[in-house]
Amino acid sequence: MANINEKVALITGSATGLGAATALKLAGDGARLILNYSKSKSECEATAHACLAAGATEVRVVQGNVALDQDCRHLAAAAQEWGRLDILVNNAGTTKHAPNHADMDALETDDFLHLYQVNTIGPFLMIRAAKPLLLAAYEATGLASSVVMISSIAGVMGIGSSVAYAASKGALNTMTKSLARALAPAIRVNAVCPGFIDTRWFTDAFGDETTARIRENVKNQVPLGVASGPEDIAETVAFFCNSASRHVTGETLIVDAGLHLGATIRAPARA
Repeated sequence: MANINEKVALITGSATGLGAATALKLAGDGARLILNYSKSKSECEATAHACLAAGATEVRVVQGNVALDQDCRHLAAAAQEWGRLDILVNNAGTTKHAPNHADMDALETDDFLHLYQVNTIGPFLMIRAAKPLLLAAYEATGLASSVVMISSIAGVMGIGSSVAYAASKGALNTMTKSLARALAPAIRVNAVCPGFIDTRWFTDAFGDETTARIRENVKNQVPLGVASGPEDIAETVAFFCNSASRHVTGETLIVDAGLHLGATIRAPARA
């Protein structure tokens, strides 16, 4: 991957799932990594070991809750020894499962506040805390540093686990455009909007049997006939991290195997 070797990357929420897959992808390209967890210390440490084995130059593990300004500043400070931060992936997120959007009693004010604090305000706090180091990377290399927001198709289509989740991701998409304009030319800001990602987020919420049904439903409905895994989405995140996307900012890219196009009927495979 172009121009990733020994660059410094911070990935929030990188103990498991898409965050871990992104860390492993950048590790394979020789990045220096700062991994983050809120509660899953052992899993984040396991991901750190895997990243070192995959080729990361250095890896640090830092606890922190992105909903808290002081924790965001602590996370950003972990890159201070290297003097710059080339890549920030705002991956940490949360949801409240209330899939029946017509059920107006399924969500409370505190649900909205919590989801916005983590999914929308958290990325803002992280960028603010990291801004001096992101600017230092631009000054050192002449290339804009890269911020990647992990959003969701929910924020584009108003679908997903709850109205509050979709709203928080829609706000994140708007903020991506605002900050891409405001922080240029030194910092690029883009968002990736996945659809279904086959991670433990679903199994933790619904169990193995229900998740298997969801997975098959996705395969049957999306035009590409696949259920994306975290490694599939990590490929796109990595694109926004490297110089191949150096002329791209303010982009909100849907990566959902065609889910946003609506259900499709595929012709049977030929014998």
